[in-house]
Formats: sequence, structure tokens, C-alpha cells
Amino acid sequence: MRIAKSSLIEPGENQLYGTIAIALSVFIFAYSTRFGQVSILAYYGLWFPLALVNYRAVLGNYTRYVWILGFAIFCGLSIFWSAAPSVTTRTAIQYMTHVVCALIAMRTIDIRTLTRGAIAGIGLVLTYSLLFGVYHFDPIDGGFSFVGAFASKNQLGFYASLGIYFAFAAAFVLGERPLWLAPCGVVGLLAAYCLFASQSATSVLTVAVVIAISLGLRVLQMLSPDKRKILFLAGTVFAIVAGVGLIYGGGIDLVLGAFGKDSTLTGRTYLWQQGIEAAGANPYFGVGYQAYWVQGFSEPERLWEEFFIGSRSGFHFHNTFIEAAVETGLIGLFLLCLVLVVALLGHLGRLLSHARDPDAAVLFGVAMLLVIRAFVEIDTMTPYHVGSFLLYFTAGKLTLRQPIKTTEYIPVLPIAGPPQDFAAYDSLARMKGTS
Repeated sequence: MRIAKSSLIEPGENQLYGTIAIALSVFIFAYSTRFGQVSILAYYGLWFPLALVNYRAVLGNYTRYVWILGFAIFCGLSIFWSAAPSVTTRTAIQYMTHVVCALIAMRTIDIRTLTRGAIAGIGLVLTYSLLFGVYHFDPIDGGFSFVGAFASKNQLGFYASLGIYFAFAAAFVLGERPLWLAPCGVVGLLAAYCLFASQSATSVLTVAVVIAISLGLRVLQMLSPDKRKILFLAGTVFAIVAGVGLIYGGGIDLVLGAFGKDSTLTGRTYLWQQGIEAAGANPYFGVGYQAYWVQGFSEPERLWEEFFIGSRSGFHFHNTFIEAAVETGLIGLFLLCLVLVVALLGHLGRLLSHARDPDAAVLFGVAMLLVIRAFVEIDTMTPYHVGSFLLYFTAGKLTLRQPIKTTEYIPVLPIAGPPQDFAAYDSLARMKGTS
């Protein structure tokens, strides 16, 4: 029995394999700490063997990915000055291979397959959490919250917010067929319930903002590119002014109060202050990738005790930019921000310039979700995490040259004729495909 190469590596032709691979990857990202090294080997087994099918098509030209790989490479280089060289060596290799898997997926998976696989995988993750999940007491805010099969309600909330977003994208951006709309609706409702049960304010607010922005851009898609850009710029200015007014008017406290939070964000502002002080000790190169939260070091031990982290692991500064500055210094922070910003603005530019680009529409929402969460979480800095996988998948799509249909509005001049027969002609719009 021979298997066609296209069924494995050709975007759009490998929907069965691609959907399964994405779904299993998402499940492994969620519970690799539970299932151990075997699950990580299974994850590698889903992506690396594709290079054996056609390495040119699967790997591509990696010189074009220098700006994408910069942060991962710098994490590896931090071995030479790391405060914990063995930890940095292991995690830097894990992070680099994880990024390569994401880039392989980027070259072999189209946006519809990614969405279907993400919905299927998130459905498995949330179902597993509902079947085997538990409630945890938070000594900081003094309440109980459902954490599922995770160690943190924020991780459950993140997967739930991704489930809501991808269900929204499948229905309203990609216009999925009725056969897939039912599973999308089920996963969307399941995600909404888990989001409510987790009481993760971060996840609720971020997914609400991202869906609102996505809906606004869908409306703008009805206009010509020039008008689209003008209205988007005006809307951005209005949003900034409204945001400043909300901050100075005390609106932030009202929003936080609705979720049972205070102005310290459950102690995060203090944690950020500690992180900024730690980053100042090694401002340019940091202490080494993943070399700060190491058992036996005095500062992390102190913070673990202050925040009641009995396991003395799985903790961070709850801010991607501060965490990157502490571990990799300003150089690493710049390289990571480069990927985040280019991924966001690159797909936004395509949305505002092209008549219809479903890839950019979905991936812009993903990038927006990751950028907003970067201020309160570190989803993109760790290996075997769905956030870092989606970031490098999203950024990598910008390197592919794909023919995209655009709309050009070409005015047609009136045809000369007798005044009594021809008064005037309106301008007409014609469709023209360009690459």
C-alpha cells in the first residue's frame, strides 16, 4: 500500500493527517507534564518525519527565518553565561526543536486544517479536564476556582479562550460547512463553560477584546482598502483616547472589581516590581534562559514562599516582557518582541490591503490574543506550549508567498454619445486577481 505524499505534506490535501496532528499536538501541549517524555516523543513523531517525505518542501529555506529564529538561537547562546547551564542547555534545545516543529506545521498545514485541528484538540483537552479536573484554593484571593487537569486556572482559561476564538473563526471567518459547524458549536459551548468555571479574568477579557476587534475588521472588509485603512486609523485613535479616559476615570478598577480583582492584580504588580529589579542586575544578557526559577537560588525561593508555591516550580513573573528581560536581557527581549510585533502587524497589513484573506483574518486574531496575554502571562516563552507553537506558526506564514486575490477599483470613463441619449455613466468596480 502506497500513501500519496500530498496526503501528508500538501496544504489543503492533507486535511485528515493535519487535523489529527494538530489535535494531538494541542493535547500533548496541555498535559505533557502528566504523560511525561513519551508524549513529547509522540509530538516530535508527528512533525519531524515529514521532512523525510520531501525535505525541501517541508523545511524550506531557513535563511528566510532568521528574524523568527533569533530569540530561540539567543536562548541557546545564553548557555555560555547562564547561572544554571544544565537547565539552560536542556530547555534551549527543547525550545529550538519546538520552534522547528511549528515551522514544519506552518509549511504543511493550511488555515482551515489548523482551525479544525485546534478545535478538535481543545475539545479533547477540555473534556479531559472536566472528567479528571479538580478545584484549587487560591491563598492570595481567598477563593476556590476550577483548574481542570492543570495546575493553574489561567492555563485552563487560556485553552478555553482559544476554543471560543477558533469556534468563532470557523463559523464567521472561514464559513465552515454544516458538518463542522456542529462540533464547533459544541466545543465553543464547552469552552465557555470552562472559562466561566475557571474564573480567569485574563482569559475572559482577552478573548472578548479579540473577538470584538475581529468583528470590527470583518465590517471593514466590506470597504475598499483605502477607506479601510483610514477608518482603522481613526478607530485606533479613538480606542487609545477612550482607553486613557478609562484609566484616569477609574474604569479599570470597575472592570477588575467585576471579576473580584483589586488594583494589584492579585499581587502581580508586586511580582512585576521584583522582576524589574532582577532584570536590572543583568540588563543586557540576563541570567540565562530558564535559569532564574531554579530551586536552591535565594530570590526564587523567597518569591515561592511569599506566593505560597509549595511545589517550588511552574511559577513566573506573569509578564512575558519582564520574564524575557530577566532571563535573556534586553537583547533577548528585543528578539522576542520582533516576532510578536511582526506577526501582529504583518497580518494586520494583509487584512487592510487585501480584499479577502481568511488566513490573515484568523492569524491576526491569534497574534492579537498572544500579544494581549503577553502583559500578564508567558505563553510564548516555554517549549511544548500551545502559545509558542501558535506564535511561530503565525509568524512563519508571513514568509510564504501565496497568490491572494485583491480587489482593484477601476473607474470607467463615460462613453461619448449624443446628449439626448447619454446623460452620464457611474463608475464600475471590476475584480482582478493579483499575486
